[in-house]
Order: sequence, then C-alpha cells, then structure tokens
Amino acid sequence: MVSDTIQFIYNNRILKIKNPNPNQTILDFIRSDLKKTGTKEGCAEGGCGACTIVIGELKNQKLIYKSINSCISFLPIINGKHLILIENLNSDNKLHPIQEAMVKYHGSQCGFCTPGFVMSLFAMYKNFSKFNDEIIDETLSGNLCRCTGYRPIIDAAKSLNYKNNIDHFKKNEKQIIKLLKRIKDIDIEISYKDKKYFAPKTLSSLKKILKKNSNTKFLSGGTDLSLEVTKQRGDIKNMISLNSIKELQFIKKTKNFIEIGSGVSLYEFQNIIKSYYPDFYNILKRYGSVQIRNVGTLAGNIATASPIGDSLPLLLSLDSLLRIKTSKLIKTIPLNEFFLSYRKTKLKKGELLYSVQIPINRQSYFKAYKISKRFDDDISSVCASFNFSIKKNIILKANVAYGGMSEIPRRASTIEKALTNSTFSEDTFLKAQKLISKDFSPIDDMRASKNYREDVAKNLIMKFFYEVSSKENLGVS
Repeated sequence: MVSDTIQFIYNNRILKIKNPNPNQTILDFIRSDLKKTGTKEGCAEGGCGACTIVIGELKNQKLIYKSINSCISFLPIINGKHLILIENLNSDNKLHPIQEAMVKYHGSQCGFCTPGFVMSLFAMYKNFSKFNDEIIDETLSGNLCRCTGYRPIIDAAKSLNYKNNIDHFKKNEKQIIKLLKRIKDIDIEISYKDKKYFAPKTLSSLKKILKKNSNTKFLSGGTDLSLEVTKQRGDIKNMISLNSIKELQFIKKTKNFIEIGSGVSLYEFQNIIKSYYPDFYNILKRYGSVQIRNVGTLAGNIATASPIGDSLPLLLSLDSLLRIKTSKLIKTIPLNEFFLSYRKTKLKKGELLYSVQIPINRQSYFKAYKISKRFDDDISSVCASFNFSIKKNIILKANVAYGGMSEIPRRASTIEKALTNSTFSEDTFLKAQKLISKDFSPIDDMRASKNYREDVAKNLIMKFFYEVSSKENLGVS
C-alpha cells in the first residue's frame, strides 16, 4: 500500500496532511500553519537550539522522546510520530515542572531561546530518571543563550531531581500509543507541484522507486541536506527518505567487528561505541548536539563527505569498511578508498550506504582529538585520530588520519610509513611530526589558518605519544 498523506499526533488527535510541501520545514509548518509561535527560528542551520521541539515515537512498544531541530527537519518526517511543542507542556492552566523550574531559578531573560531550552530539558525529563552534571551538560549543549548564562538554567535542571516525573504526558501515554498504532505503517509517496517525496518502508520498495526516479537525493538525517533549502534558498525536487526502512536500522556485533546500519542515529551509535572505543564516544558527544545526533546518522556523515566530518578520521584510522547496496548486490570497500575529491565519493546514482563495519581490536592504542573554537556544538578546525599496534616497544602498525587538513578526510601515509616498524620513542615521533607537510597542505579559512592547522596537527602527534607512553596507558615500567 502507498499513501500520499502524512499522519501524526498533535494535541491528542491524529492530524492528516495530503501531499504536503516536502521542502517545508517543521518549524515553518508550526508557525505558519499551526499558528504556534512559541518555537523560534534563530540560525536556520541547527546550531542555536531556539527551534527545538520534541518528537515521540514507538520503539519496541514503548514511547521514546527525542529533541530535534525543527528548523532543519522537513515536515514529512513526522509521519507516524507524536509532535510536542512548547505550547503543549502546560496542563489545566498549570505550568509543567520544567517551566516551573525555569521560573523559580530565573532561567530566562530575553526569552527568545527559552522555549528551546525548555523543550531540551523536557526530553531529558522524559528519558532519564535522574539528572547529573554529565546528562545536563549534554542535554543543553545544543542550546545557546547570550542573556541569562547557563548557571540558572543548570540549577533549574538539577532541581528536577526532586520532582515527581508523572506529568500529563505520562498519564496519557496509553492513549498516545493507541493513536500511534492507528497510523498505518505504509509507504509514503508525495507529489507537490514539481516536487516528489518518497518514504519507502522496505529495500524492495526503494528499489522500485529508484527504477522510475533515478535523479533523486537520499534523505537520512537531513542535517546537511536541509541546508540547501534553509540557507541556500534552493529547492530539492526529488527526495527519498531512508528513515523508515527498518532493514537499515540494525546494529550487529561479532567478535571482530561491529556493523552499524545506515538508519541508526548517531545518538544510538555513540552509546554502542562507548564500550569499544571511549575516545570515539567522547568525540561524538561533541558532534553537533543531542538534537543533531538524534536524527543524524553515521552513514549520512560519511556520504556527505565533508572534509571536517568528525567521525571520518576516526573511522579511517580504524580501517573501517563500507557496505554499499547497488541494484543487484551489496559490495564492500575500504573507507580509505571511498573519498575521491571535495564532497565526491565512489557512490554512484542509485547506490546507497547499507552499513559501516568497524573492526574491534581491544589491544590497539586508539586516541582521537577534536580542536575547535567552542568545546560543544562547533565544527572542528582539526580532527585527528591515531590507531597503533605496539609490541615490545616497536610500532607494528600506525594508522594516522586527519580531518580539516585537506579537501577530503585522509590518512597520513608518509607519517604512517615512517612510524611503522620504528621504536616507540619521543625521537621517532619528533621526526614523524616534521612530515606533516608531506601529507597535507591545509588552507586558510574562517576557522583557522594554514599555519595553525599544521602546528596543531604536529602537536597532536606528540600528544598521542605522551599520553600512550605514560605507564597507565602503555603498561610498561
């Protein structure tokens, strides 16, 4: 079955929209169509959090709440979801506990950013039973405030530990689940003027769509693709959303690798990779924000092929493999061969990333570093990743990768060659760092100068050495 109508829950009832404009953002729909103006537009690129809303969805028969940036989310993605806005939080003319806490602890001045903060805290309130510093900091990392500062907002968040979390959403949970189950889980095909939008539920449906619509763009998280509309003021004529294909939403673990399906969100992935590579987890926690990671995917980060994509140097240093689905088969290629030039990859029309395989080696020394102007919610000037095998003080394998140093994320082949089979010593690394200019010729731009990038890249090589050579890390006396 195929439908041209999206359906979602709003205010405890099912709303239906026939052939909506697939280029309309959820934010524009909220303000222009629903006439709800509490949700604000700040940056129109998912960076400030003023537009934050919460989406509820069924997963394993349970309601899961996610904060997302409505300014860079296209309207059709809320099909089958529960839409929650700042206007929906109060009940019976009483403030929600989140709103009460913000008032009590003076968490608002100009008020422009406040709805976004409240919605981020609301998602936290629904997803955690207790709120420590780490959870609060991560929750608020995607919301910017230039008036109040963060201290009163953090105090408001901490005060929620002493609140009863049975709110009116909890009381209505069974009703919402019942309504969500009434929405049929079928393919969506939308025609709006000269635009088309497809949201297949299976890979077989996707294959049929691609046969008739070869000139289309894939929508995964859309945190990058949506900027063509919101920042470049362009139109996306044909879009295929991969978000509803359950065959792409898997995580497979074996003794030798973990495989991440292309439909898995970065937020879900970060909590999986944590037990294997803690540094990968730490970098991902600085990737955009919770709102971005709730919808963005690892596969999307790879396919976008940005030279400053934070996950890419890490995956390169880990010798990750890509599984690419063609019309006939699934082929596997090394990530190191995937990037061709700026924003160009080996993906051909009609092909998509099926999954990413990350080798597991608990004996290797893996470190990753992100250098940016802000700690949270910022694009890196330089991102570096190191993955070494060391035995009896000899470097058996040296994988070194950088982002921000070239038009594509790349391995430092000259440095790797110089380090392999060398003694793990300060002198070895001091010689290797001088080879940076052999592998990379970075540019000057608004984030950093060429010289700064080169100096940082050199220093990170030594940082890796000093950290690993400490007794705690290397395990030698």
